[in-house]
Amino acid sequence: MSRIVNIEEKLRVLPRQPGVYLMRDDAGKVIYVGKALSLRNRVRSYFQEGAGDASPKLRLLVARIFDFDVVSCDNEVEALILETNLIKQHRPKYNVRMADDKSFPYVKITNEPYPKIHMTRKVLRDGAGYFGPYPYHEPKLVSRTIRTIRKLFKLRTCKIEIDRRLPRPCLDYYIGQCSAPCVAWGADAKAYADQVRQASLFLEGKQEDLVAALRDRMAEASETMAYERAAALRDQLRAIEAITERQRITASAEDDRDVVAVHVDGDDACALVFFVRAGRLIGQEHFLLTGAAQHGAAEVLRTFLEQVYEFSTRLPREVLIPEPIEGQETIGTWLSQRRGAKVELLVPQRGDKRRLIEMAAENARLALIQERSRLVGKEGAAVRSLQQVLGLDELPWRIECYDVSNLGEGEAVASLVVFERGLPKKDAYRRFKIRTVEGKNDFAMLQEALRRRFEQARAEQERLDRDEPVKPKWSILPDLIVIDGGRGQLNAALEVLFEYNQYMPAIGLAKREEQVIRADRPEPLALPKDAGALQLLQRIRDEAHRSANAYHRTLRGRKIVFSVLDEVPGIGEKRKRDLIREFGSVRGIREADEQAVAAVIGRKAASRVVAYLREHDTTSYREGAVR
Repeated sequence: MSRIVNIEEKLRVLPRQPGVYLMRDDAGKVIYVGKALSLRNRVRSYFQEGAGDASPKLRLLVARIFDFDVVSCDNEVEALILETNLIKQHRPKYNVRMADDKSFPYVKITNEPYPKIHMTRKVLRDGAGYFGPYPYHEPKLVSRTIRTIRKLFKLRTCKIEIDRRLPRPCLDYYIGQCSAPCVAWGADAKAYADQVRQASLFLEGKQEDLVAALRDRMAEASETMAYERAAALRDQLRAIEAITERQRITASAEDDRDVVAVHVDGDDACALVFFVRAGRLIGQEHFLLTGAAQHGAAEVLRTFLEQVYEFSTRLPREVLIPEPIEGQETIGTWLSQRRGAKVELLVPQRGDKRRLIEMAAENARLALIQERSRLVGKEGAAVRSLQQVLGLDELPWRIECYDVSNLGEGEAVASLVVFERGLPKKDAYRRFKIRTVEGKNDFAMLQEALRRRFEQARAEQERLDRDEPVKPKWSILPDLIVIDGGRGQLNAALEVLFEYNQYMPAIGLAKREEQVIRADRPEPLALPKDAGALQLLQRIRDEAHRSANAYHRTLRGRKIVFSVLDEVPGIGEKRKRDLIREFGSVRGIREADEQAVAAVIGRKAASRVVAYLREHDTTSYREGAVR
């Protein structure tokens, strides 16, 4: 199909003012969005002879242009904003764009009498405080930030309405992560508002202002002999200063800047941002981009700046970039308008600023290598498919599945299996012997296992927060929880998640119909039998079932052995455990010589055990089941 016959006429009437142009293919699909200071000059350049000679990317694009549209704007800044929105809307093939269409996560402090802190992906004009954005593919960074804020400033995350009438606070108060405004004796509105103000200063990177204010308050408390209050402020000061001390000092205390670099490799790119506030490097984030093939690094950098700062809620005085970019002055003007004060885009050539740029570039390269290794092959495809099917905000990188085995033998157990990147992570498997539930109550048994899991996570996280040398195990939380069972089992699990203030997604997988049960929908989800997402869930569920049954058989076998040894006079619990640990079964003990048994439990006891086993028919002990 040839280009539309009236294209010369459309080119002739193009306006000379700034604006945005949309290039379309023969199916009418937008394949490129660009902005121009003069729409007439820029768009006409695509249809001049030799237009595709400038670069391979431009040659491929020009060959596919069938039609175009333009939108005029009053100035280049308006064109920049419109271009960013249209790229996000159409995701054109030949534009550099964020690798995912998910919104950026933010830390939000709500606007209510007793504000709560949580993650959100929507920035609304609701009077709340928004801090970010954070990378859309790493919301765990937001969770880590929220955990730090709660430890330091004790803001709530619960969803209850605060009327200060509850008889007692939840567990968060007792572990020092909430000031309990829900009870009459907890933090009142004034005290809680002060906590919120301090948290906001911390999130804005104004630790110096916060430390100075806390020191003044500590001195005031000491002067009025409020020693308990002074001690609490002292501990809070030490925690904040410890965090600040670990941050590298980069320049003078007045510096407030972002340092941005990109690394391009094929169609993929990674942009990395260092955040410098008050002269300290307070953090770094990386963002994945796609569609970078045939684009230069400068164009990728320009596009990234336009897209990421559209969502930023707090802008610095300076943005350091590794090389000049097209429209650099326009972007600076746009950022200044958004900040309400001047923002400069600078390209440092030497000194500390240049070294920061080089360090950011190296970190961007390493981050891209790491991201490419995350999800590959059919397992990675199944994980991505599962994210789409369940409508999850993030990839279920780590999935935990729970199953209960209760076969009426008096040894009920629960299993926890872990899959990462769609593959089993067997060193993270856990098994629970049910301790508190009697009878066949699968719901209560499941809840016991979950409580023990999250109690361990909470204890380990407290040790990590104290900088103790602990290898993280329990504190690594899942992106998705799968329960082997239907609606009842899922609801039982959700009760525990609410109890421990955990809001990760959870689903049930019903055994008979192989349907996915979701908390947010009354109707189960039936997936095709050949769907990769369903097959992944089935593998995880079957592995949890196998683990639970294997542990159940082990405990049942030990019980049989122990019941045999109970008949031997003078053999207590410790000696029975030692024998089972050494020989594994009754048959193993029977086949060992007396000297070997004596080495474990002593000569006299060994003589009694060996004599008893030789006198009795061991087939009655069903040894075949316990070997």
